[in-house]
Formats: sequence, C-alpha cells, structure tokens
Amino acid sequence: MARALVHGWRRSQIFQKFASSCCYNITKNRDKEHFIKPISRFSLSQCREAHNTSRKSQSAAPQIQTQGQTKPSSPFGSKILRLVRDEIRYQSDYAPPHQPAAKFDRFMVEDRPGEQWVTLRGTSAEGENIKIEATMFDGSVSAPKSGDESSGEEVQLHISLLVDIWKGEQSDLLEFVCSAWPDALEIQKVYIFRHGGLQTRPYMGPNIKDMNTKLHNGFYEFLKTRGVNDNLSKFLHEYMMNKDRIELIQWLQKVQYFFEK
Repeated sequence: MARALVHGWRRSQIFQKFASSCCYNITKNRDKEHFIKPISRFSLSQCREAHNTSRKSQSAAPQIQTQGQTKPSSPFGSKILRLVRDEIRYQSDYAPPHQPAAKFDRFMVEDRPGEQWVTLRGTSAEGENIKIEATMFDGSVSAPKSGDESSGEEVQLHISLLVDIWKGEQSDLLEFVCSAWPDALEIQKVYIFRHGGLQTRPYMGPNIKDMNTKLHNGFYEFLKTRGVNDNLSKFLHEYMMNKDRIELIQWLQKVQYFFEK
C-alpha cells in the first residue's frame, strides 16, 4: 500500500512537468531537440490514417453498446443527438476498434477503461519486478517524412512512460522516465527511490543526453535486456491508437445517453 501511494504521488508530480510542452525539451532520436506540442484531435486524426487500413481487418472488436432511441425534448437537443449519433456511426465504420491486447512479450497489459493510462507488468530474467505506466498520446512533434522520395513533414505522436524496476517489497526502486516515439524508446531521466522514504522535492537526476556516453548507452542496454525497447514503443503506439478510438466512441455514447434521457 505504501509503495502504491508513493508511486501515485511521483507519477502526478513527474508527468505534470514531463508532459508540458513549454517546460520540457525532448531529444528526438537523440540527435535534434524538439519542443513537444500539446496533442490535438486534428494532429491525431492525421496519424490515424496510417493505422486504419490494417486495423479494419482485425476481428474480435469490443462490444459497442447503443442506448434507446428516446427523443430529447428540445430542438437543440435533437440536433446534438443527431450529430452525436452520426459521429458514433462514422467512427465505428471508418476505423472500428478491436479488442485490446492483453499481453506483449513478457508483459501483461492492464487496460484502464475511461482513463488515460495503461499499466504493463512483468518480471526480468533476474527475478526483478517491472511495472510500466504509459499515458495515452500527450504531445507531438513535426518530423521529416521517412523515405528517399518523401518531402515535407509528418506528425509524430509522443507517449510518456514510467518504468519501475525493483527486486522485492523492501528493496529500493529504480525508475526511468521515458519517451515512446512511433519507432524508438528514449530515456529522459533515471533516479532511485529509497524504500520507506519520500522527499518533498526529490532530485530528479540529470538529463541522460548530458551523461557519459558509456553510461548513457549502458542504461539503454539495461532496459533492452528487460524488454523495454523500441518494439515496446511500437506496440504502445498501436495500442494507444486503438484505445483512443475506444475511449472516443464510449465518450460519445455517454453524451448520447445524456441527451436521450
């Protein structure tokens, strides 16, 4: 219980700083600095299109419940209700969500319906506990399009990660604050939390990009051998793209239900 309370406090403190576009500098692909822009529905819709074709062929879609067809009492409510129903139909037909994955590699995936988080849990070959908490898309950057003949820029979405690694309930906890890009994982901070202690203003550690190259690379290798790597970033982007569609449809259904009552 104590570990959970401490972790919840750390998570809120860290991501208030980490996900802010005006406060944090992100080194995209470790070679160029970018400021993360707050995520917008417009930029997200642009990136959806790259995923939709492959996703439409997947089965086992989650059940999308519909409410009754009660008519609202006012003309304004009728208009809103009609627009909401049209949007639900469009979202369900255009890019229907599929059943979220319950496992990736060595990690079990715990979805949080209605929340902007997902938790992954697993163990390393050394018997360490690994817990990963990932946000939904919380920012974006513009990057040159890939390919020899490509020109212009494309939007690349950002996911924030907390990676906790510990050996037992009474042990210290090693924590990584990371960025998950569509094709790469990037470490931002590394620090230790002592068992039973909670500082008011803990030292957050140096920027990894400013550290000795061998130590810098050593941290990446440490995470890689524990399954926290570029493949995990790719999985999380696919997972969150699907979760975003699920959450959007469920939110629209709640709005629909409100106007139908």
